[in-house]
Amino acid sequence: MIAPARHPSSTAVADHYDELDQFYRDIWGDHVHHGLWVTGRETHHEATLQLVRHVAGLAQIKRGARVCDIGCGYGATARMLAADYGAQVTGVTVSPAQFHYAENHPAPGVTILLGDWLANLLESAAFDAAIAIESTEHMADLPGFFHQAARILRPGARLVICAWLSDPHASATQRAFLLEPACREGQMARIGLASEYRRLFEESGFTVEREEDVSQLVKRTWPLCARGFLTSVIRDPRYIKYLMNRHRRNRIFALTIFRIWLAFETGALRYGILTGVKKSA
Repeated sequence: MIAPARHPSSTAVADHYDELDQFYRDIWGDHVHHGLWVTGRETHHEATLQLVRHVAGLAQIKRGARVCDIGCGYGATARMLAADYGAQVTGVTVSPAQFHYAENHPAPGVTILLGDWLANLLESAAFDAAIAIESTEHMADLPGFFHQAARILRPGARLVICAWLSDPHASATQRAFLLEPACREGQMARIGLASEYRRLFEESGFTVEREEDVSQLVKRTWPLCARGFLTSVIRDPRYIKYLMNRHRRNRIFALTIFRIWLAFETGALRYGILTGVKKSA
């Protein structure tokens, strides 16, 4: 596992996304997560939606299902699940900027909550599925994340996690110059191992139903993001102004984009999708 010397607080995670709010939406769009290129011919937008559809299939989301989107960002995935699958979706985000954006883009069947997932007050055994697309990396207490997920899900419900993972055989150089800085600069509590996630699924009362390594299908996200960032720097003076402002604590993320790209290309960084089914009591 890759972890900074000090775990970021939920406030630090929120500040990261709030400060970079406009830049995330400029470069990533409303869906702040990787794309999934199955044929290789998809556009970036199509690949992004394809990841959501893949997760929805793994979670077996059906019309009328109650779904929790843990770390929902701007609510785009929640809105898609409600519109395309007929689900009733509750999303949770720690970022006020993301929450306010979601509030200004309401959709039938979608409720977005502002708060820390580790201290949520959602009803126990009330949900048919839960998804966490690239949010567990920010959780300071990963066992606590699983505890809360198990608490809100009914027996037989599915939990699907899309996670950034470290290669267990990453070299000391890859760890020191790619993974550890990316973890720290991205306000992540960890870049874990697939084995750690499997163990926590089992310890939290889930059966691991499926595990996928889709690194090769998602890594195209980063050269596209890098190109989008460089284009924006050239065309939009706000980017230069931001990067030159030494008081901006998260401006280092401009470098992190290229660091993560290289980490995927060298195999140091992996991308896993794990599906667990909550056991009956």
